[in-house]
Amino acid sequence: MLASDIVNYGVPAAIVVVVGLSFFLYRRRNTSASTAVANDDLSSAASPIADSSLVASSNVPNSATAPAEADLVSDSASDTVDDDSLEPAKRVESIGGDTAESAITNDVTNDAVEVEGATVRERTGRTRSLFANAFASIRGKGRIDDATWDELEETLLRADIGIGLTTKLLEPLRAAAKSGDLKTADDVIEALRAGMTQQLSSNDRSLRMDAAVKPNVWLFVGVNGVGKTTTIGKIATAEVGHGTSVLLAAGDTFRAAAAEQLQVWADRSGASFVRGSEGGDPASVIFDGIQSAHARNIELVLGDTAGRLQNKSNLMEELKKVRRVAEKAEGTVNEVLLVIDATTGQNGLSQAREFAAATDVTGVVLSKLDGSAKGGIVFAIETELGIPVKLVGLGEGAHDLVAFNPEEYVAALFE
Repeated sequence: MLASDIVNYGVPAAIVVVVGLSFFLYRRRNTSASTAVANDDLSSAASPIADSSLVASSNVPNSATAPAEADLVSDSASDTVDDDSLEPAKRVESIGGDTAESAITNDVTNDAVEVEGATVRERTGRTRSLFANAFASIRGKGRIDDATWDELEETLLRADIGIGLTTKLLEPLRAAAKSGDLKTADDVIEALRAGMTQQLSSNDRSLRMDAAVKPNVWLFVGVNGVGKTTTIGKIATAEVGHGTSVLLAAGDTFRAAAAEQLQVWADRSGASFVRGSEGGDPASVIFDGIQSAHARNIELVLGDTAGRLQNKSNLMEELKKVRRVAEKAEGTVNEVLLVIDATTGQNGLSQAREFAAATDVTGVVLSKLDGSAKGGIVFAIETELGIPVKLVGLGEGAHDLVAFNPEEYVAALFE
């Protein structure tokens, strides 16, 4: 009976146990294998972390890659170091050396490429287009009538020549047409051209330099935003190019970054440079600049001044003080140049009146003439105030400031 029960029940139970144990061992082995595969996959996915640890190790001084990284940092630092970190007094002495001259050569070469073939005719396109459209309309009618004079009057006024001078130019033409001396539209246009040229032909436009005195001093006045500092930089570039020794004096101590901007132009042109503390006395900066130029036998000082609003009497008094103090220094003040933005039109004439009364302006620099349709302000300034326009700005390049030639300018408007 016992043997029979073992056979009937024990053997199957043993088989079940064996099978169950075998199944357990089988599952355990597969689980281990899967875990190993998963771990391998995680290792592969984590390889960027391993790479980043290599990058980190390159910052360790003893790493084999450390010297290369250090060289890169050193080179980068040397590229960003410039003379702006120098003290002002040291910087004056550093300007004008061989490095600055080589930089000028590059700038001159680039500018020469930019302005090659450029003319007043090409750079005064907006004012010229105004006249060209009017002339085309007048010629198209085939006769001289009231509409002819209305159109010419409107054109001259839109160019900001001013009502007084417009009347002065057109009245003789009306009389000549009525008497029969002017018979065609072309006769009227040529007569207007001659009259406008005559209005600009009598003034002396030279920039005065006294070879017997050092330094000569040119002061620059004008409201903020007209391009005064840029004009100084362009003149410095031209004068240094002609062999004149130049010093720039940053007398605009109130406008943020004015001195830094002028300092950049000094570097580019090879001129020396003097500045004062921010918010300091402009007159003292100009005085120090003149004295420094005299001590170093420099021929020309270009003095920037604060660009204040012309309707503030106390600020005009400040400019008078700059002029008085400058005349007490060694050398001679032989130019006070008013910089006017051509795009402001008749407002520029108002500026000219105020500055001329305050600082005895000797000439006008008309900036941004290339971007204005109000180039007729040239005629208004010279006719109403008797101040000659000596220089005109025809672009942003260092060589785009040129001597004003009235015949060339009028011809450009009529061609």
